[in-house]
Amino acid sequence: METVRTTSRPAVWLMLAISLVALNLRPSMAAVGPLLSAIRGDIALSFSLASLLTMLPVMAMGLAMFFGIGISQRLGEQRTVLMSLLIIGLATVSRLFVDSAGQLIASAVLAGVGIALIQALMPALIKSRFRDNVALCMGLYVTSIMCGAAIAASFAPLVKVQTGNWRSGLAIWALLAVLALLFWWSQRGHLPASMATATRTESFFNNSRAWLLAIFFGLGTASYTCVLAWLAPYYVEKGWSEEQAGLLLGFLTAMEVISGLVTPAIANRSRDRRVVLMSLLGLIIIGFCGLIISPQHLSLLWPCLLGLGIGGLFPMSLIVSLDHLEAPQRAGGLTAFVQGIGYLIAGLSPLGAGLIRDQLGSFEWAWWSLTAVMVIMLLMVTRFDPVHYARHFAQPG
Repeated sequence: METVRTTSRPAVWLMLAISLVALNLRPSMAAVGPLLSAIRGDIALSFSLASLLTMLPVMAMGLAMFFGIGISQRLGEQRTVLMSLLIIGLATVSRLFVDSAGQLIASAVLAGVGIALIQALMPALIKSRFRDNVALCMGLYVTSIMCGAAIAASFAPLVKVQTGNWRSGLAIWALLAVLALLFWWSQRGHLPASMATATRTESFFNNSRAWLLAIFFGLGTASYTCVLAWLAPYYVEKGWSEEQAGLLLGFLTAMEVISGLVTPAIANRSRDRRVVLMSLLGLIIIGFCGLIISPQHLSLLWPCLLGLGIGGLFPMSLIVSLDHLEAPQRAGGLTAFVQGIGYLIAGLSPLGAGLIRDQLGSFEWAWWSLTAVMVIMLLMVTRFDPVHYARHFAQPG
């Protein structure tokens, strides 16, 4: 498989194409939280049922990871991305016509499948095409994902106000899919050829280190999915308007964008990522504590700390997984496994928080639970000494 120099023109086009595609991987979920009170006013939704709008697409992303690599090997990278963008676009625009909770949830699940197919192949593509700058390019890719979430969270309530319809606030993000689809198609001549011929996919189910990486990714992503689903409703319950709560979530995801760019660049200086990971987890812990103890005071500081921590933790979790294996195809298979198991774990987080809200009448205990999870992850980080990476993955015979 051909490696391209990060500074070459084809590489710039490829990275731009990847970034535009990545913009589409969160708006279908990020737009829901700021509009939830309007949706619940029109469609009968308990908080537990509303959590399915985030939980089920994340679970679908996890399940689809296990066959996403195989599909991309059969169809090729270019056609897989085109098909996935088409799925995401159709699922998103269909929300203009939903009139029941079941239809809304079905659109979320369909979008989750399209998202997963893209996320399954991108780490392997980046590992193979940008071998000398994996951390930096993974940072750009993940930053674009966060940027899509920030745009949707910030502007979905404004679209609702302008159109007088929450469905428009959910469906307008199909335009991003159209833009990415047209650009990916127009640049097919600049994009390198498809992946090499499909090889037997290596199984990581019996590898304890793969499970550790997957659980670490899943627990970290649980904080992201829970905040994405419930931060805006949490502040709406505190008396904020939908527009204010949406902008606050947008601010948090903007901080994720900044951290997603800066953190991998800092981490790229050393193969030992443990200090960076611990620092990110510390920021998240402080952010959650502030969110619980003093949500109305310093109300920008806590989302800022959460965004910086979560935004850096997401790409770093994937980068640590990629660090374990040199061969791009094996590393891609490992990250697909890590994301597959991880998203299944993370998908339970919004549901758990929704159940806590329904039973206890507050989200505070959900934030406390996630704080405890971050402390557990601090202990897990001590296991990520790069000196020992090679012995955890014997070369398959």
